[in-house]
This record gives sequence, C-alpha cells and structure tokens, in this order.
Amino acid sequence: METKIRKIGNSLGVTLPKQLIDELHLKSGDTLTIEKNGPNLELKPMDPEFEEWAEAYRQANTDYKEVLKELAK
Repeated sequence: METKIRKIGNSLGVTLPKQLIDELHLKSGDTLTIEKNGPNLELKPMDPEFEEWAEAYRQANTDYKEVLKELAK
C-alpha cells in the first residue's frame, strides 16, 4: 500500500488507506504509536491496557532493580 505525505496546516500528515483501516479495525480518534526501526517507520495501534501494564513493569523494574538481579542468580 502507498500513501502520500500531505500538508495539513503548518504540519505534514498521511492518510491511511481504507483497506488498512478496516483490517486493523481503526476508527477516528484512535491513537497510533510510531517507532523508527532503522530507515523504516512502524505504525501500531496503541493498546491502553498494554501501556498501563508496561508502565507498571517499568516502575517495578526501576524500584526493585537490585532485588530482581539477586533473584535472577
């Protein structure tokens, strides 16, 4: 699939093809994450439940770093 970068006000944006929107069950207002992977960009639908879990993991990993190192021995 291809899309073009378009000027939107003072910014640039892309539109997603309908086929992709339908396949990923996206709707207006959904949030996508953008990751740079080498020369490529990856767009992924954001999963709020997973983001909440990931933040809790990051916090626990920071708070209990030394304990986790000991448990890993």
